[in-house]
Amino acid sequence: MDKIIVKDLEVYAFHGVLAEEKSLGQKFIVSLELTLDFHKAAENDNLELTVNYASLCEDTEEFLQKHTFGLIEAAAHHLAVYILEKYTLLEKVKVCIKKPSAPIRKTFGYVAAEAERSWIKAYIGIGSNLGDRQKNIDNAISILGSQSSTKVTAISEMYVTKPVGYTEQEDFVNGAVEIRTLLSPYQLLDFLHSIEMQLKRERIIHWGPRTIDLDILYYGNLLISDDRLVVPHPRMHERLFAVKPMCDIAPYIIHPLLGKSMLELKAELEKT
Repeated sequence: MDKIIVKDLEVYAFHGVLAEEKSLGQKFIVSLELTLDFHKAAENDNLELTVNYASLCEDTEEFLQKHTFGLIEAAAHHLAVYILEKYTLLEKVKVCIKKPSAPIRKTFGYVAAEAERSWIKAYIGIGSNLGDRQKNIDNAISILGSQSSTKVTAISEMYVTKPVGYTEQEDFVNGAVEIRTLLSPYQLLDFLHSIEMQLKRERIIHWGPRTIDLDILYYGNLLISDDRLVVPHPRMHERLFAVKPMCDIAPYIIHPLLGKSMLELKAELEKT
């Protein structure tokens, strides 16, 4: 990937834990490293196909002067997210904020915080078997894409499937959604749970009927296993209703533990 670099932009702003830092302000030095593909911009010599670094510097200064943070760690994180959300061509950004006048009673050059943030591709399994199933799914997808930190980039076909586990319930409509997100895995999990709550999901019977069900199937290349979250989804490879929609939008993605593509998993499940 190509990069645009802004080095040592000086910004006078009001960040710090101490009251006088917030009231009097001080100089901060900001460096930015932007990752994107600028082949089209280079081939066409067209500013509209890349990032205008003059505008970027103005936006960076405005953001840091408009907001006040106690920690430069927080300032670096929120600035990185702001830049990614505003400049949609970017894949990744690295922000370094130096604080040369930090209140330290020692001789030093500067203290700094560096944050690197990027868009992550994730896949969400979605299902419903209560009420207007398709409307529930459409509403969930709409909410999923309503935040600036998450973009819906692909939607599978929807399939009517038989329930698994607890079978005394209506058939499901199931599908899968591809997203790009700036949320961490656990932030994304909380976001999905909030969507389920908005759409009146009740967790009464394990694997029972529900207005909406949202599961993280993949989150980038991460492997996660703890009490809150397991990624890739631990039972995805056993469920045709999860694998089949994934074949619509990501047929060649490889399960990192099984070493098999979605198409291969689908073929195995259809044999049983």
